[in-house]
Amino acid sequence: MEPFHTKVADPELWEGALFIARRLKNAGYLVYFAGGAVRDLLLGRTVSDIDVVTSAPPERVEALFERTIPVGRQFGVVIVVVGNYQYEVATFRGEDRYLDGRHPSQVVFADPETDARRRDFTINALFYDPFSETIIDFVGGREDLARGVLRAVGDPHARFREDRLRLLRAVRLACQLDFTIEAATFDAIRREAAGVGEVSAERVRDELIRLLTGPAPARGLDLLLETGLLQVILPEVFAMVGVPQPPEFHPEGDVFAHTRLMFEKADSLHEVLALGVLLHDVGKPPTFRVEDRIRFDGHAEVGAEMAVEICRRLRFPNQTTLRVKELVRRHLRFMHVREMRVSTLKRFLLQEHFEDHLELHRLDCLASHGDLTNYEFCREKLEELQREPTRMPRLLTGHDLIDAGFRPGPIFSRILGSLEDLQLEGKITSREDALRWLKTNWSADPSTAAPNGDG
Repeated sequence: MEPFHTKVADPELWEGALFIARRLKNAGYLVYFAGGAVRDLLLGRTVSDIDVVTSAPPERVEALFERTIPVGRQFGVVIVVVGNYQYEVATFRGEDRYLDGRHPSQVVFADPETDARRRDFTINALFYDPFSETIIDFVGGREDLARGVLRAVGDPHARFREDRLRLLRAVRLACQLDFTIEAATFDAIRREAAGVGEVSAERVRDELIRLLTGPAPARGLDLLLETGLLQVILPEVFAMVGVPQPPEFHPEGDVFAHTRLMFEKADSLHEVLALGVLLHDVGKPPTFRVEDRIRFDGHAEVGAEMAVEICRRLRFPNQTTLRVKELVRRHLRFMHVREMRVSTLKRFLLQEHFEDHLELHRLDCLASHGDLTNYEFCREKLEELQREPTRMPRLLTGHDLIDAGFRPGPIFSRILGSLEDLQLEGKITSREDALRWLKTNWSADPSTAAPNGDG
């Protein structure tokens, strides 16, 4: 086995963990590294955090180190800060019944084997002795790693009832590692799926985003559907399943199949774009109707409001929610880009976070008819725009309108907006032209307050 420290992302991370281990050992306590770090070491993956387990009780851990944070002291967990890193240091423990689907009713400090047998999955229940450089495996985790299998430790139903979030974590880990979920574990997820509804919105949100922005989001959606978890955490997305689409535009199949395929076509997605892909057609099921053909009238607007409700339910920040709303609301506008006025097109291309809108459109096309004509058109126009001056001069201001006899009010934004359109289209380029246009096309008479030409 390759030495542990060669797979650690930052030498400082390794040195800090070794410092903690040495101090605990010198004080007479047993100490191992644990969990995901050991798993990733054996898989040849880069280790970016290290958890420590020890026979030392929490109060001794706090006494041995200068900087500690008692985040879970009642559960035997103390955060030890060394340099720029925080390390979770947990006392070997066994646990009594879980009364709330997350926290044990009682924690009993125990031996390493008991500690390993209360963990979630065998591949996360491995220990590493940093002094003898050996793996300690009480549950068959090394064999499961070699076979690419995700298996619950012991009775899978018991493990999932102890912490309902493990239901989602199983799906996310299987996708992250490209592992198969062992049959009994998979069956237990299906039978226990309703329990994920008891998990806090924030914990569901975090696992969902890790799944959707991970290496296999399309498979993640498949597993969420097959296990019954999707129906519980995202009933609006589950409603897409079986909703037909016009085959001339969507030969790939129903709305869910289309959304799933978009994830398959994506290289990598950040949080906002992943949510935009997931929810861009969420308004289709409630707007589905058949007339001359299948139609989803107004689904972008309906979907935008649904996206807001979903994001708020999952406790996403307001900024994220608003960006996702705009992705959903505007995703059909690309249909009309070649017919837009020059000014309208420029405004569209210059909107904030346009690169996300453009990528959503690309994936939407690739996962349906495959026609990227409008995507390429926007790319070309965007390149042209980037060669133009970065800032358009402001030719007239509100003071100019007052000097011309206009009274402040809504007409100001109409006039200045129209002038900006003409600037964007290259029809007016100087202050003198703007003043002539104002005098020719707009009336300062408060009784009309409207253009007297084609302004």
